[in-house]
Amino acid sequence: MYEHERLLQGRLDRAEILAWLREDDPARLESLRAAADEVRRRHIGDEVHLRGLIEISNFCVSACACCGLRAGNLEIERYRMSPGAILACARNAKAWGWGTVVLQSGEDYGLRTEWIAEIVHRINAETGLAVTLSFGERPAEDLAAWREAGADCCLLRFETSDEELYNLIHPELPGRRSGRMAILRTPQRLGYEAGSGILVGIPVQTFASVADDIDLFRGMDLDMIGIGPYMSHPETPLGDHRWAHQIA
Repeated sequence: MYEHERLLQGRLDRAEILAWLREDDPARLESLRAAADEVRRRHIGDEVHLRGLIEISNFCVSACACCGLRAGNLEIERYRMSPGAILACARNAKAWGWGTVVLQSGEDYGLRTEWIAEIVHRINAETGLAVTLSFGERPAEDLAAWREAGADCCLLRFETSDEELYNLIHPELPGRRSGRMAILRTPQRLGYEAGSGILVGIPVQTFASVADDIDLFRGMDLDMIGIGPYMSHPETPLGDHRWAHQIA
């Protein structure tokens, strides 16, 4: 009972988190699942909230080793949606009874600050839907302009708190250092709801690394946390299974 209450209250220390990540006993894993379901029921209830994800562009300046949108992928057909097409998707989301649209893209600086602000404003004015943005690492002045235009939430996954692993999957751009942890504090300061998360299953990732990620979440005051499974893309360094042996 004591262990169950600690699970419900989220009071596990890092060692306990690590032990659960390594757990393989089916009965104990079922108790963990039941505790998670109880926490969900207490705080969220049994409702399912649908959000419309609109991938407005697949251009990207980054060279992430795990993403098919990476700038070095010359096999992909690039696109940017028009404002009319984006607004048509938002109107459909409204008609279908959804409450939020998520505008997402690669890290595409061809999507100008004012262009996105106008689209956010029009979605608010024409549909009343909440607007979530997921555009990668953008400067504070962009986030401020979009917040003023009516954006509600900003999503940016930090992928892993393991600095060595992060640098392997997310190499620095020439002349610019990645600072996702600092960037994640900016939306909160500007009044956004903030979301982040990690990838699980990256080659050479360890249980200890994931335990650090979970422990870190506690101090971040996030409104949303996404934990996504790693899936290799054939046109990336991580898609080449030899990559893991080269860096292990």
